Amino acid sequence: MGLFTKKDMSPAQTVVQEVLKAKKGERALIIANPETNVIAQELYTAFIGQGARPTLMFQPRKDSLDYAEEAVIGAIKSEPEIILSISAGKMGKDREAIEHPYSLEADGKKKDFDNSFDYLLSGKKSIRAVWTPGLSEDMFARTVNIDYKQLGDRCKAISKMLDGAVSVRVTSPGGTDVTVGVTGRTAMVDDGDFSRPGTGGNIPAGETFISPVVGSTEGKIVFDGSMTFATGDAMLASPIEVTVTGGFISSVKGGAEADRLLKDITAAENEAMAMVSKKKFSEEQGAAYKKNARNIGELGIGLNPAASITGNMLEDEKAFRTCHFAVGENYDGDAPALIHFDGIVRSPTITVSYPDGSSSVLLEGGELKLR
Repeated sequence: MGLFTKKDMSPAQTVVQEVLKAKKGERALIIANPETNVIAQELYTAFIGQGARPTLMFQPRKDSLDYAEEAVIGAIKSEPEIILSISAGKMGKDREAIEHPYSLEADGKKKDFDNSFDYLLSGKKSIRAVWTPGLSEDMFARTVNIDYKQLGDRCKAISKMLDGAVSVRVTSPGGTDVTVGVTGRTAMVDDGDFSRPGTGGNIPAGETFISPVVGSTEGKIVFDGSMTFATGDAMLASPIEVTVTGGFISSVKGGAEADRLLKDITAAENEAMAMVSKKKFSEEQGAAYKKNARNIGELGIGLNPAASITGNMLEDEKAFRTCHFAVGENYDGDAPALIHFDGIVRSPTITVSYPDGSSSVLLEGGELKLR
C-alpha cells in the first residue's frame, strides 16, 4: 500500500498507489489545464512521495474537435510508463496521427490508431493511463476512495455476461427500446485497476462497456439524464429521442438540446469532409469519419456507488442505476469519428441474449441482477 495506510490516503494517493500502483523510479506524465491545477499538483506530490519521477505539463482547455498542443504529443511519444490526462475538457486530438495513423497487425488483422496515446495504450500496450475529461475538485474528493475490490468483482461479473452474447436489448421508463449486436465483441472495464501496461481508464472509475457491432444497432434511444455536446456536458431539461437504423442515427427529436446535438453531429460530419478538401484525409477516410459521426459506438453500465448524475459525464456515466450510449467513435477501432458523445439513460432494463436462444437480465429498472 506504499507510504500510507488506506484509511489515511488522500484521493491523489489512492490514484497513485492503489489505482496505478506506481513504482519507484517510474516516469509519470501529467497533462493538465489551468482549471485542473489543484488536482494535478496533488497528483504530482503523490508521485514524488511514492518515489516516482513525475513531469507536469499545462495546455489550454481542449474540447471535442480541438487538437492537443504539439509539445504534449511530443511528451506522450517519449513513452513514460504512466500518462495522466487531468483535463477540464478533452486531452485533444493528435493532428499528425489523424493524417498518418499508426498501424499494427495482430492475428492477421491490421488496426489503425489516430492518436499516439491510444497507440501506446491499446496498440503497443507500453503505458498505463488515467484520463479525466471534466474532473472537478469536488468530484475527485467524493468518488475516488471507494471499494475497488467490490467494483472489480462487479465489472468482472458483467463482462462475463456480455462476452459470448449475440445481442443486448435496453428498455427504459423514458421510452428507450433498442437492440445492439455484440457478436464477437469483448466487454471492457473501467474497474480502477490500471496497474499493468496496456491498462487505463477514468478517474472516477466504475463502468463496464462494450462497442456494438458497427451497423447492428436498431431502435430508439431516449437520453433523459445528461448529454455530452461539443463544448461540454449538460443536464437535460427535456429528453433527446434518437432513432437508430442500421447502426446509424437517422433522426434526432426533442427540444433545444436535441437541436444542439444534431448541430454538433453535423459539425463533425462537415469537419470530416473539410479534412478531405484540405488533403488531410483521403476521400475514403473522410467518408468513414463522416458516416461514423452517427454511429452508436458504446453501451456502458455505471457501477460507482459514490457517483451521481450531476451534468458532468465523467461522473454521470459511472452512476448506479444508469446506462449510457455513445454517439460516434467506438473502442474497437473499426468506427473512427471526430466525436464521442455520451448520453445517460435512467433506470434501464438490460437483457442479454446468447447464441443458444437463452437470455439473462443484467439490470431491471436500474437494479443489478448479478448471479
